[in-house]
Amino acid sequence: MRSVPLPEATIERTRDIRRRGEIGILAVTVALAAFGVLMVYSASYYSAQEQTGDAFFFMKKQLIGFVLGSVAMVAAAKFPYRKLIKLKWPALIVSVVLLAAVFIPGIGVENYGATRWIGIGPITIQPSEISKYGFVVFASAYCSEKPERMRTFVGMLPVLAAGGGICLLIIAEPNMSVTMCTGMIMLAMLFLGGAKIKHMIVLLLPLAALVPVLIIMEPYRLQRLYAFLDPWSSPQGEGYQLIQSLYALGNGGWFGTGLFQSIQKYRYLPFAESDFILAVIGEEFGFIGVVVLFSAFGLLIYFGIRTAAKSRDVFGFMLASGITAAIAIQASINALVVSGSIPPTGLPLPLISAGNTSLLFTMAALGVLYNISCRARR
Repeated sequence: MRSVPLPEATIERTRDIRRRGEIGILAVTVALAAFGVLMVYSASYYSAQEQTGDAFFFMKKQLIGFVLGSVAMVAAAKFPYRKLIKLKWPALIVSVVLLAAVFIPGIGVENYGATRWIGIGPITIQPSEISKYGFVVFASAYCSEKPERMRTFVGMLPVLAAGGGICLLIIAEPNMSVTMCTGMIMLAMLFLGGAKIKHMIVLLLPLAALVPVLIIMEPYRLQRLYAFLDPWSSPQGEGYQLIQSLYALGNGGWFGTGLFQSIQKYRYLPFAESDFILAVIGEEFGFIGVVVLFSAFGLLIYFGIRTAAKSRDVFGFMLASGITAAIAIQASINALVVSGSIPPTGLPLPLISAGNTSLLFTMAALGVLYNISCRARR
């Protein structure tokens, strides 16, 4: 039997589908970010009205971030990702310079006892949210240029030095949660880059010993640790936020109180629209809603892993893995904090929490991930 050639239109449609890559990356990203805009409004309209006189204040800022993030995601999806190899040093240098700039008087913005932002007129930028992805670009490019050198301890030192330097600048702000997140991303990049297990152990032992030292150095960290162990021992102090978060999750039950019906957002739960927005989601949508939300994150992570596995070059594999790891680690830490599984610390939920810097660069990074998936399918 002779084979019948496919029509030109069918061939062209097949090629077009391959060029689209993992379209689910874009779909899930937009859905999560749009849901984040809705939840930022739900979690903040009362406090925004009390603080600024405009119930839509935080929502409008998040909507601007959503629009800019969508534009950045589309641009990143079209930009040939392999050209990022040439930007490894600019990505690292810009990350370090921005992190250092927060300590310059008149530029750094202090809030709640920490200097984590850069103020440019009415605009504030959080460099730590940029540096995570800047480090991923640098580490991916370095590991892909000569993969064999990552098998030696000396060869992996530049990645370690870059990640360690960024972590030191972030912890000096101070911001231990983002430091831990960045440190975990660094370890993931070293492992995926081919570092030997014995070299990883040599790194992990001093890092593990350093964590209690960092906690003891700052009294507020010890207080947070005590509050985690027994939040009801200080219900009006360090344990207050965790208690209110648990109240919100408990009040939500299986199916939640309904959209806009949260009680804890009425100035009971601090940072309801940012670090603890998951507690409001749990209260309004219940356990089932939280499961659906993290199923969406799981789907996004699955697409990221599949993209990395199908990548046709080492740089694409490392870059896709690093972006996916950053999303997975940050979402996991936020969920563990809000549920009281680890000590309270300030870390936004990716794509959901209020914060334009995080939203913009996370959406741009996911645009790069989609870009890699398009090339992988060709």
